[in-house]
Amino acid sequence: MKKVLVTGGAGYIGSHVVKLLGEKGYQVVVYDNLSTGYQESILSGVLEIGDLLDIQRLREVFSEHKPEAVIHFAANIVVPESVEKPIMYYRNNVGGTLNLLQTMHEHKVDKLIFSSTAAVYGTPAKTVITEETPLEPINPYGQSKAMVEKILADFSATQDFRYIALRYFNVAGADKDGQIGEKKESATHLITMAMRTAAGLRDNLYIFGTDYPTPDGTCIRDYIHVDDLAEAHILSLEHLLQGCKSNIFNCGYSQGYSVKEVVETAKKVTGVDFPVELAPRRIGDPPALVADSSKIRKTLGWQPKYNNLEYIIKTAWEWEKKRIQ
Repeated sequence: MKKVLVTGGAGYIGSHVVKLLGEKGYQVVVYDNLSTGYQESILSGVLEIGDLLDIQRLREVFSEHKPEAVIHFAANIVVPESVEKPIMYYRNNVGGTLNLLQTMHEHKVDKLIFSSTAAVYGTPAKTVITEETPLEPINPYGQSKAMVEKILADFSATQDFRYIALRYFNVAGADKDGQIGEKKESATHLITMAMRTAAGLRDNLYIFGTDYPTPDGTCIRDYIHVDDLAEAHILSLEHLLQGCKSNIFNCGYSQGYSVKEVVETAKKVTGVDFPVELAPRRIGDPPALVADSSKIRKTLGWQPKYNNLEYIIKTAWEWEKKRIQ
């Protein structure tokens, strides 16, 4: 039975991957400082509390558990916050990853799945983005992830080390079994905010910017269900365990929805005509990001099951109602 260390495994996406790893028979060790994650969200394996900036603690965990591979989620991820606090983002996202890679090297762990982001692309010239699209991030969050990708490429070029970087588009929804979902009170993603507004936890939902060069003036994003993304991680892990080479994959459905379309669908699914307020653009938000995901489908055989905006929102709504009971 393979043992996998999951950094940030108590968080939203990490906890879904941990659950699926357990269902697939992997031994799981979660390494998390619980700053934005929750111990009760960990449904498989054991939890080791620690921070990536604490390299001695990392070394202790690696020495005790001897993982064969690492799935790396732990990072700060809020774009506007990264603009306000760039040093924090570079310290945690880049510095923390350097500590992780150093520890992996010391313990001869040579396989890593990295949680990257579509934010590495910045404001691309074309709406539909392939993995060959130039990396031109426009905020410190995206820049920190692009830096880590470069570090991984350089490290793998000189070491016996292989990695897969998964560039997420907009992750949403909740576990199909209703056991876990987004719990973070400070969550900023559109669908989560819409659900919390519909549930009466917020006074209104803000639409940031209505003057983008898109059909209805609001940003367009490619939304991927968290369970489909979790499956992409398992396939990536199996790919490396089989001895395959390093790679980079977009994770999205190759279909975009505007903010206004998501809001209208959210009102339809919840049955709540919640209040919406128009607001100025946020710094660092590109007009449109849609994934060309043909590479991961072809290379890993990834076959998403939940490419349906209403289903994504429905699972998020069911989770939100359960969360506040």
